[in-house]
Amino acid sequence: MYQLLLTIVVALIVTQMATFSTTIYLHRAMAHHALALRPTVIRIFRLILWITTGQKTREWVAVHRKHHSFTDQDGDPHSPLLEGFWSIQFGNVFYYLKALKDENILTKYASDIEDDIWDRWLFNYGRLGISIGIILLIVILGVGWGLLAAGIHAFMYVFVLSSSINGLCHYRGYKNFDNTATNIGVVAWLTGGEGLHNNHHAFPSSPKFSWKQHGEIDPAWPIIEVLVTLGFAWRLRKTIDELMA
Repeated sequence: MYQLLLTIVVALIVTQMATFSTTIYLHRAMAHHALALRPTVIRIFRLILWITTGQKTREWVAVHRKHHSFTDQDGDPHSPLLEGFWSIQFGNVFYYLKALKDENILTKYASDIEDDIWDRWLFNYGRLGISIGIILLIVILGVGWGLLAAGIHAFMYVFVLSSSINGLCHYRGYKNFDNTATNIGVVAWLTGGEGLHNNHHAFPSSPKFSWKQHGEIDPAWPIIEVLVTLGFAWRLRKTIDELMA
């Protein structure tokens, strides 16, 4: 029982590391330029994403920006209002991969992001990164438990958390602003604030997803504030609270 609990805890820690790296680095810093990060911090986030998800920065940014350009309209890479809730909730990753088959998506939506030497020599090899991540889990937990932890992490990140942002948060929840996305507090807690999706679509450049007037919590925001205080990051845009003042 102890080993099972340890495996679950490790898997959830890995998932949260991937989640916070996604929301702070991929989403707020790279996709929307809401904040800037020091090169060292960027490399740490990229390394975490490489060994936990294998995702490429430019691809993630391109798909996400296209989603904002065609939110819940023809052209949206992953809209539950167009494709059906269950299709996105359980198949979001497949719609993501389908969107990347468009030869023009990278140049049209991520032309400002270029592969650097780290990408060319390391981070563009996603399968290698994931393999290293799995090996690390095996070293920590043993073969069987390490593979189980990797499986739990993959399921939670791909089929529960990421898909809930693109599926559930465009289907159910409450709204502060007039757009097709929704806010779900529980999802926000589990996804580093990403579940405050209605707020984000209303103010995509805000580095903070919560709105003080509604008592919402963005778990990634305190981390961002610490990074800013220590000089490892700086804000480039105003928060929702400041914009609504």
